[in-house]
Amino acid sequence: MSLELYKIALGQLNGIGPSRATRILGKLACLNDLFTQNDRELHLQTGVAYSILKEMNREGALQIAEKQLVFNERNKIQSHFFMDEDYPRRLRQCADAPIILFSKGLSHLNQPNVVSIVGTRNQTEYGRKLVEELLETIQSTELTVVSGLAYGVDIHVHETCVNKGIFNIGVFGHSLDRIYPYQHRKVAERMLENGGWISEFIVGTKPDRMNFPMRNRIIAGMSDAIIVVESKTKGGSIITAELGNDYNRDVFAFPGSVHQEQSEGCNWLIQKQKAHLIQNGADFLTFMNWQLEMPKKQLELFPELEASELKVFQILVELKEAHIDVIAMKSGFSTSQLNVLLFQLEMKNIVQSGSGKRYSLQFKHCA
Repeated sequence: MSLELYKIALGQLNGIGPSRATRILGKLACLNDLFTQNDRELHLQTGVAYSILKEMNREGALQIAEKQLVFNERNKIQSHFFMDEDYPRRLRQCADAPIILFSKGLSHLNQPNVVSIVGTRNQTEYGRKLVEELLETIQSTELTVVSGLAYGVDIHVHETCVNKGIFNIGVFGHSLDRIYPYQHRKVAERMLENGGWISEFIVGTKPDRMNFPMRNRIIAGMSDAIIVVESKTKGGSIITAELGNDYNRDVFAFPGSVHQEQSEGCNWLIQKQKAHLIQNGADFLTFMNWQLEMPKKQLELFPELEASELKVFQILVELKEAHIDVIAMKSGFSTSQLNVLLFQLEMKNIVQSGSGKRYSLQFKHCA
């Protein structure tokens, strides 16, 4: 039997999480021993009680693993074991991380910058614009965006990422042998071109309600930060944000109208100091202190720009037009520095100045 089979089977044992699995494996010569030795031999080597060994149901776990392995081979599915290098390193830090993950289309799970963006299923036009402006600002070759492929904010996040060429991952609340909801199949298939799918669930697992809170811990755990776009006071987005706090992740939320149900959850997170208030992508980048490399299409468009000029450009992409004081606040540059930078950008026909020290991008570059 293959090592991959035993790794998958370990993830199917009853009552075994990463901590206990690590302790047991530390006392065995190899992973195979956990499935090839009898209860007495394992008890003597590991000290695990006979009752726990029987409860594990090792034989049943192997049978499940065999079905999964066949599915993997037929459908180009990868397995990621919690002790292997290709396992999401951020998720590995969480005590309740899955022992095994399955993915499709993903070349890597450990990019330098990972952000989860989630929200309500009942997205408003305000929420749509927030998602588009946010991703326009933070898009980068060094960025991974994670979401849950659900109705509303989640699917809009994935669709926008696909259209902008942003590497993005959909975390499923079921196995990888189906797309749920089925209306999102086209977007999900396009995600495989620059991103992909991930799940902890064994083949044949349906999208049952109980699976989605489990899915949310992966969304929270595999990221550096969580952004809640719109949310009611109850639901998956709030669960993901709470988990993010438990995992010591940075959590952010966009504020909204006190009269809008879809913003109640975000306002509550901010009020209870469970999330940082942000108004745009530039706020997020400043808080995280991320110096993201711009996409190739923008770098090719402005190969002559220096890093400081690119930073000002990105702010104006986000804000469309802004007073020099606002640009200074968001960029961290002094007014005197900005006077020089903005003048340089004007000379390159990228920025135009308006009345009252307001600046915007030249129309031909904004189009």
